Amino acid sequence: MKCVAIIQARTSSSRLPGKVLEPLNGVPMIVFMLRRVARARKLSHLLVATSVDNSDDVLARVVAEHGFECYRGDLSDVLGRYHAAAKLSAADIIVRLTGDCPLIDADLIDRCISTLLDGNLDYVSNADPPTFPDGLDVEAFTKDALSKAHECTQLPSDREHVTPYIRRTKALFRQANLRSSIDLSALRWTVDHADDLEFVRALLRTVPCDDITRADRFNFLRHESIHGANFPRNPHVRNERFSDSSTTVE
Repeated sequence: MKCVAIIQARTSSSRLPGKVLEPLNGVPMIVFMLRRVARARKLSHLLVATSVDNSDDVLARVVAEHGFECYRGDLSDVLGRYHAAAKLSAADIIVRLTGDCPLIDADLIDRCISTLLDGNLDYVSNADPPTFPDGLDVEAFTKDALSKAHECTQLPSDREHVTPYIRRTKALFRQANLRSSIDLSALRWTVDHADDLEFVRALLRTVPCDDITRADRFNFLRHESIHGANFPRNPHVRNERFSDSSTTVE
């Protein structure tokens, strides 16, 4: 059973262009994230799925220079890009991650994969509904579920966000959701704006190394609670791009 993490990333983000290449603890943010994902014990392989657009040439080069694989596909049809990358890597199980989540937790990746396999499920996430901080979202699904979504939907929002067709078609796909013991969904650890990036950098300054463990996540929570004034809040809502997307068939 080959489990492959596919991290979607591009440099043409409308809110913070080039964010995945911004420095984080001395390396580009995408490299920082890749190194964290690589710690998941149940993964057989991981790669970045970016676009063939010229704007992503530097991203592809940076990923390769740091020893990771990069697949390049359609800029807008991210579902098609995932499907092609999964086929190329011969994945049986796909873990979907986004490049704006540098604090992603390898343990959560392993838990999603285990839940999927142990329950003989088609789809597992920890974000439907969310109870973990925004920025720790993980989705795991079978190659058959991905292929079915790729074949069956033409909605632009489905093609852009990869899994909405699976999540709303519960009659076809056996699904489960991981929940945190404490609802932390109000916390924002993703990077979509300049103030998000500064906030994540501030959090990282509370931890003396790159190897952020679950214990360090609780350290983040402690610092957010005790020293909230040092971590400026921002007004951004969860899943802004999904809220903005059209649901009209082209």
